[in-house]
Amino acid sequence: MTSSVRIFFLGGLTSYRALFSWLSPWVLVPTFVLGPIFQILFFAYVGRSAGVGSDSFFLIGNAVQYASIPCLFAMGNTIDGERYSHTLGLLLVSPARRTPLFLGRALPVIVNGFVVSLFALVVGAVVLGVKLPLASLPLLAFVVAVSAFACTGLGLVTAALALRVRETATLSNLVFGMLLIFCGVNVPLSALPGWMAAVAGWLPLTHGIAAARELAAGAPFSAVARTVGAEAGVGAIYLVIGLVLLRFLEIESRRRATLELA
Repeated sequence: MTSSVRIFFLGGLTSYRALFSWLSPWVLVPTFVLGPIFQILFFAYVGRSAGVGSDSFFLIGNAVQYASIPCLFAMGNTIDGERYSHTLGLLLVSPARRTPLFLGRALPVIVNGFVVSLFALVVGAVVLGVKLPLASLPLLAFVVAVSAFACTGLGLVTAALALRVRETATLSNLVFGMLLIFCGVNVPLSALPGWMAAVAGWLPLTHGIAAARELAAGAPFSAVARTVGAEAGVGAIYLVIGLVLLRFLEIESRRRATLELA
């Protein structure tokens, strides 16, 4: 038990630090600080020009959705980076239990996604002049945290696929674009084709964005509790799928001797 706890916390933190050990911290500024603000401003001003939506609509949708950048890319690189450094084999032959090993790597990513999304929400609101109810701010922060958890679950699935693909950056970009289009970020779900709205219900961020918008409009938490629960449930499903897929592809990679190949 003590070993699993150490692997979960210390192993996860060490792995996360290793993701950026070769970078100057300033390299992260365009991605985690400037990127979400420019995305929010772009869609907000497009909405103003087209006369659709509101600043609040685009602010919340894009701020919450941008949590997917660290949740997808950092999580995917937990496997892809091991292959690149030729340490993937050493990791998988270790006697460490797989659940704390990979869930521990997800925890710092959730925090990263939460901080990026919350920063974008606060700064975007100031720049656009959107006034959010003070009473809703703690609840909005909670919804953002749940959304980051859910998206990290999807990131674990992409991390598992890193055992089969050469690198995960392209895959993560595709998933990021899919979340941007499907999850009601800039287009209401009611305006999407029926099949897209149906798919959106099974994607992370969809329910989180909807709940955040209701809270920003002054709704009590009781009105969005089921929506937030749905977001957490979707995240848990992806988390389980990711762990199962990791185990299955690990066994297949051992059998086919393809751990260092893709």
